[in-house]
Amino acid sequence: AAGRAQALAGHPAPCPETNAEKPVSRAYYTDSYTLHFGAAIVEAGTIDDRPFVTLDPSYFYPTSGGQPHDTGALSQMQRTARVVDVVEREQDGAVLHVLDRLLAPGPVTAQIDRPRRLDHMQHHTGQHILSQALLRVAEAETVGFHLSEQTVTIDLDRPDVTAAEIAAAESLSNRIVLENRVVSAREVSRSEAEALPLRKLPPGRDGRLRLVEIAGFDLTACGGTHVAHTGEVGPIKIVKTERRGESTRVEFLCGGRALADYGLKHEIVRGLNAALTTGQADLLPAVLRLQDETKQLRSDLRLRESALLELEAGRLLDKAEARDGYRLLLHVFADRPPGEVRKLAAQIVKVGDVVALLGVASDGSHLIFCRSAGAPGSMAGLIRPALAALGGRGGGNETMAQGGGPPAGESAIAEVLISAAAQLPQ
Repeated sequence: AAGRAQALAGHPAPCPETNAEKPVSRAYYTDSYTLHFGAAIVEAGTIDDRPFVTLDPSYFYPTSGGQPHDTGALSQMQRTARVVDVVEREQDGAVLHVLDRLLAPGPVTAQIDRPRRLDHMQHHTGQHILSQALLRVAEAETVGFHLSEQTVTIDLDRPDVTAAEIAAAESLSNRIVLENRVVSAREVSRSEAEALPLRKLPPGRDGRLRLVEIAGFDLTACGGTHVAHTGEVGPIKIVKTERRGESTRVEFLCGGRALADYGLKHEIVRGLNAALTTGQADLLPAVLRLQDETKQLRSDLRLRESALLELEAGRLLDKAEARDGYRLLLHVFADRPPGEVRKLAAQIVKVGDVVALLGVASDGSHLIFCRSAGAPGSMAGLIRPALAALGGRGGGNETMAQGGGPPAGESAIAEVLISAAAQLPQ
């Protein structure tokens, strides 16, 4: 239990209950569908240097219990302010409507953003359905809920929920949606709540509790906004599960978000079907086959590349200067990827006591200095003044160093290589 609590620390509690004794005017408790209404500003002030007002009544939902706040607008005469945040004031429970401009006390017309509110209603009710379904098919209790514009998740008190249990819970959830069951809310005393079959009774609260009931399926304490019938939730789709310590996080989508997700994935599948000239049922085997073929082609390509570099290294070494106990190769490449030159340098120094001082002239200048284990010289010591002469920087170790700088011509880079070679034993 301690491990589970630690894993879920900092995550919003699921569906906080309502203490109806708080002196607040929250009309959404009894009506989540009114989005346009008249009200009075009874208080105006600032919070964190932002203007706010309180309304009587207010249908705006403040951030709480994993559900984000509503947004919208307040109009007063010819002046309109956007509601950008809604929060609960801790000391008295008042709902503060944070605005983008200050309004004065008096009558206003309020408008709540409909798409955002409907999305929250669908997902909060969908969470109740899914939480009860998971409790029934997997004996997994919901201990966290989070709703944002990007993701909607619940946390379960089991780390080992199986794929079969997830599928069964999703199936049951969508059956409850299709049955279009009534969703209702009521207030009860704590003693009354203790006698009811609540999914979870909130601890440590006095006063009255707001209960949200899905007829014949779920009953729980909750202060959020909900649809009136489960059919309004739309499809419920679990899109991801993830073990997090001693819990499982379930990401899901409802209604409009689920349809948008389906539409996006349908377009992807249709495009892949056309590109791979295969049916939907054969799509996954076709992609896996392409992956295997790609891996094999990459392996073959690496072998061929290695063989070609070995041949090129041999041709370059034929031009190397013989010195006392080693060979010295100086060469400047034009417009060649430095990474490819590094691989070539590694091939060159494999064949014996060789020092290779190589340069690349392209959009920028690049130097690669390397040597065999038995050849003389510190490559890091050689490359630093060479790069400084080109206005560049780099570094390395005794056997391999590299770096780059601004563009330089082949002749300028060749002169730098010759100067570096002069520091080596003859």
